Amino acid sequence: MSTTEATQPDVNGPEDADLKRVLGPKLLLLFIVGDILGAGVYAVTGKLAGQVGGIAWLPFLVAFAVATVTAFSYLELVTKYPQAAGAALYTHKAFGIHFITFLVAFTVVCSGITSASTSSNLLAANLLIGFGNEDPSTTTTLVTALVFMLILAAINLRGVGESVKFNVILTIVEMTALAIVIGIGVWVIGRGDGDLSRITVFESPDDKGLFMAVTIATAIAFFSMVGFEDSVNMVEETQDPLKIFPRVMLTGLGIAVVIYMLVAISVVAVIPAGQIAEPTNAEAGILLDVVKTGAPDLPIDKLFPFLTVFAVANTALINMLMASRLIYGMAQQDVLPRSLGKVLPGRRSPWTAILFTTLLALGLISVVTLDAESSVVAALSGTTALLLLAVFTIVNIACLVLRRDPTPERAFRAPTVLPVIGAICCGYLLGPWARLEADMVQYKIAGGLLAIGVVLWALTWATNRGVRAKKTGFRDIDHLE
Repeated sequence: MSTTEATQPDVNGPEDADLKRVLGPKLLLLFIVGDILGAGVYAVTGKLAGQVGGIAWLPFLVAFAVATVTAFSYLELVTKYPQAAGAALYTHKAFGIHFITFLVAFTVVCSGITSASTSSNLLAANLLIGFGNEDPSTTTTLVTALVFMLILAAINLRGVGESVKFNVILTIVEMTALAIVIGIGVWVIGRGDGDLSRITVFESPDDKGLFMAVTIATAIAFFSMVGFEDSVNMVEETQDPLKIFPRVMLTGLGIAVVIYMLVAISVVAVIPAGQIAEPTNAEAGILLDVVKTGAPDLPIDKLFPFLTVFAVANTALINMLMASRLIYGMAQQDVLPRSLGKVLPGRRSPWTAILFTTLLALGLISVVTLDAESSVVAALSGTTALLLLAVFTIVNIACLVLRRDPTPERAFRAPTVLPVIGAICCGYLLGPWARLEADMVQYKIAGGLLAIGVVLWALTWATNRGVRAKKTGFRDIDHLE
């Protein structure tokens, strides 16, 4: 055992074995960067560029600023309470109201399901294009997306442990795909076919002012910045987290936003102004159009859809793993029906929780595909951002409330003004003024998913009270996941 590992304090006390601390700064940085890059930039770049024109890089920058302010709150809380239960843990310690804790935990579950559903549609469209179907029908894309979700369920049932080294490989694939887009943008600009001057031009198709247009575009862009909060679940596996975590998380956010801004600039430079808001295939995203338009004589466009598939598939799997494990954890603590906490005898995978989350995802994809006025990817990615903005608002408030608890000697402490700014900004981006009329479906989707959770909580409460004569609440919030 190394000196570093030997001197690490036990997170759960001397009687409980901790997770193995395998993450140094380099592996943790790659994990965070890979988690943020995910499906977001593929899904939303075209739509936000369509809202603000050439300054498409600006919403990414603003979203980064809001995410970074919130990251300071997460850093204070994760170094103060170094367990892997995340937002639910902080909410419970701050307010101590079991139902509020449940709502936050179930909101995180719903965000995982909507994010995975976004990825499944994005993957389906790119996979079909990769195999030569340049204009797949809605039905074909829907069926492919549903089949992909079933495959994820099968993998999840078999039992999958997250491998950080495998995540490194996937991160390299993701960065390679985005490097291709950025490289094409540089090449097009260099040969004189790209108009770099457009990156300072503001254009709003709805004649909105700069502030409101950027607000709407930032709410869209936020979907591409929401991965960083998953890294708090790795705190128990990080070497010397009090020292490493703050520096690495902020560095990872910085790297991701630079990549996003360069991608946005490449899109603006390569794609003609009138075509950015209307990609060839709205579900596949605008980046494929950049490859086809910028390098028409190279076979990169044949490879790029498969790189996109590879990049977003892992995001979807991690989302569904997280969602099913949270459902299982809540069932084990009797805040959801116990039937959702059953496991397969051999594999020990939570099969009822996996079945529940998969059915929710299948139903969500089907309903949104058939009913949404906007594209499926836009509706689901926006709902994911909406749900997580709500969680981030509460985390920023919890950070301020928990200042009443003593702070460990080496714990990170954010400047007091940052959680205040974070709560205000995240709360502001939750409002209907930050969305187009077609995006109001996001509130219906989020409300419908949370209503399912509330019904299940009520059924569990009635069963616990009437059959088991016990209260409904979290018994061990520190180990919810």
